[in-house]
Amino acid sequence: MSEMSEIAHAHFTAPYGPLLEALTLAQYGTTTALSPAQECVLIEADTEGLTLRSYDWETAVSVDVPAATVTRTGSSLLPLVQLKRALAAMVAGETKAAAARTTITLAGDLLITDHLTVPLDPHPVGEYTPAPMPAPIAATVDAADLHRQLQRVIPAAGTDDTLPTLTGVRMVLTAQTLTLTGTDRYRIAVADLPATPHPDHPRTATADPDPLTALPPARVMTSLSKHLKTLTGPVGIAYGTPGLTLTTDTATITVRELAGTLPDLSSMFPETVHSTLTLDRATTFRAIKKCKAMITAKGGTWHTPVTLRWDDDGRLTLAPRIGRPDEIARIKGVPIPTTTLAGTTPTSRDVHVNPRYLGDALDALAGADTITLHLRDQEEHRTNPRPLLLTAGPRPTGREFAYLLMPVRVP
Repeated sequence: MSEMSEIAHAHFTAPYGPLLEALTLAQYGTTTALSPAQECVLIEADTEGLTLRSYDWETAVSVDVPAATVTRTGSSLLPLVQLKRALAAMVAGETKAAAARTTITLAGDLLITDHLTVPLDPHPVGEYTPAPMPAPIAATVDAADLHRQLQRVIPAAGTDDTLPTLTGVRMVLTAQTLTLTGTDRYRIAVADLPATPHPDHPRTATADPDPLTALPPARVMTSLSKHLKTLTGPVGIAYGTPGLTLTTDTATITVRELAGTLPDLSSMFPETVHSTLTLDRATTFRAIKKCKAMITAKGGTWHTPVTLRWDDDGRLTLAPRIGRPDEIARIKGVPIPTTTLAGTTPTSRDVHVNPRYLGDALDALAGADTITLHLRDQEEHRTNPRPLLLTAGPRPTGREFAYLLMPVRVP
């Protein structure tokens, strides 16, 4: 007797909507699968309920389907993409509301609704390689906070696979704070969010626990953040083999870490600054758009810098740096009103930056009426211009979110 007939297959019924949602999440665990079995979803039906599992050696997903009713315990291994397409075909022609309510039945290899019954192409369950068990939860964070801060930090992570360490998001858990860091060498984005230590984790009993660090790929975290966007409540964070694990009330997702370690970049952020001023975010964003459009119109590239220029009276403008030196000298930038909060108002100063990176910083601070810019005076012995520091609050340290932007050197 073949293995296919020896193993009892899963039998269950479930509404189309919750089942499709669970399969969509499980699909994150098949993105880099290198074998037909790992392109499948393992469906486990038992007395506890229905669970879908996927694992492609980079991402492991386990998701429960509380809305399902198990009619016979067992396991089935089905091609995930084929299953999703068959489900879509089952509800073709229905309204969105009617489709979500449609009862789907899986009986062995048969997919059944009131209108259709079709066989699928199961694989032997024994061909599937299960994922390692995740580490225990070390702390919990708010799902909305984690999503918001990931959206801020991920754009600063590198995309050059020749520097793989820079393509990750560094996630460091200290006593009661989760710190996210992304960098591509030209900018650094750092975000802090509150974390609640898990009462059953061994490190909870330590007064000053050692930090836990993980470096998951930014592209994977980008996909997973889409799932976080729909969640409310706590998300568990776990560190260990094979990587970082996020746990919600119905799902567990483990992401294998990148090789190498992103260094601690906290020393790049100044403890003190010489000037702290606020800029109207909407005005600055419009100025960036105008400058980028003019750069494109004049044949520039996304590398073409823009110039933050303070005149002798401390008035700030933003201008595209395009054309010959004599043409650049004739350009008048977009005025940006500022308010000095601390230190001296800058005067007679030019700072050249990449407009895309500055735009990313403004995007990251969406929702704020003003942004805070922190400047340090240029020291005589320094040949490289000092970085620009933008924060969500008035202080350069004790930040919720901070964005360090390396200026562009120009002739």
